[in-house]
Amino acid sequence: MTPTPVRYSDSVEAPIDDEEKVHRDLIDTMRSITETTSEDYGHAVRSVHAKAHGILSGELTIVDGLPPELAQGLFAGPGAHRVLMRFSTNPGDLLDDSVSAPRGLALKVLDVAGERLPDSAEDTTQNLILVNAPAFAAPDAKAFLGSLKQLAATTDRAEWAKKLLSATLRGVETALEAVGGKSAMIATMGGAPITHPLGDSYYSQVPFRYGEYIAKFALVPVSSNLTELTGDSVNTSGRPDALREVIRETIIERGGEWELRVQLNTDLDAMPIEDASVAWDEAASPYRTVARITVAPQLSIGTDLAGAVDENTFFSPWHGLAAHRPLGSVNRARRQAYEMSAAFRARYNGCPMHDSARFPAVG
Repeated sequence: MTPTPVRYSDSVEAPIDDEEKVHRDLIDTMRSITETTSEDYGHAVRSVHAKAHGILSGELTIVDGLPPELAQGLFAGPGAHRVLMRFSTNPGDLLDDSVSAPRGLALKVLDVAGERLPDSAEDTTQNLILVNAPAFAAPDAKAFLGSLKQLAATTDRAEWAKKLLSATLRGVETALEAVGGKSAMIATMGGAPITHPLGDSYYSQVPFRYGEYIAKFALVPVSSNLTELTGDSVNTSGRPDALREVIRETIIERGGEWELRVQLNTDLDAMPIEDASVAWDEAASPYRTVARITVAPQLSIGTDLAGAVDENTFFSPWHGLAAHRPLGSVNRARRQAYEMSAAFRARYNGCPMHDSARFPAVG
């Protein structure tokens, strides 16, 4: 018997102690990262996930005939939307790809109709921020602040030292995995394996309202040219932009296909809203497909589209439908911090930031 999904209500969230102060400190820390890097580069980049490895344009097609619990919000009925995808890694500085870090995938679904979240009342997008691990490295915003301060402390430090630390931590992580263990903190601090970005699955890690229910999202590669890359190591020796190169080589030949899936919350105790470090049990509630993303063969970097997305656009989970309101401590902390980062870039670079825009055709 399939468990009944938990109904959404405002009561599922509970603020942490000193939440407003934590949010202010997060904003200050992200600003310090951006101030440091903009001074170095003479140009402002994102406070986190600064380096893009590939920017793609595709089509998201909603599955027809979804059951009622999945036919919610954006997915309430069949349809197709243009979607933008930005692959990146975690740090706020532009590093050699031999310095490993958790990998991100930002999605922007265009021309989405429906009641909006307050921050994006004039926009028509649905944004999702995904990472290549099912759980966040920290349980809440306060613990995340501690990790971000460590990341900020390494910004603008010698790149050779970061390479050495990253290689050492990858060795530790490999040893842990050999005996059945993993460390989210080691991966966050530079021990993540350097695998092909197009073979990875990506997760929201944190929960969202899903219409009448609550869910997490995942994006999973399904075309054979992508699934055959899962777990493949990328040689970064002497290749500072190796991840850009391997994405380009794959996408320009055959494009790719992914499934967008959701995991419904069926137990608030076992699947907490406020502890982002807990991966929800997939045996109790499996990820289920609600849409498919298809990307045609195209250039993935150095195009007008890539320039517009990197320079003139920002991604925030608070820009989307009210039916997909971000939930939990980490998501609440992102709200003002991401807006600050976008405003800083706009001011420093003298170029307005957009959520919705007329994006160029694919290259």
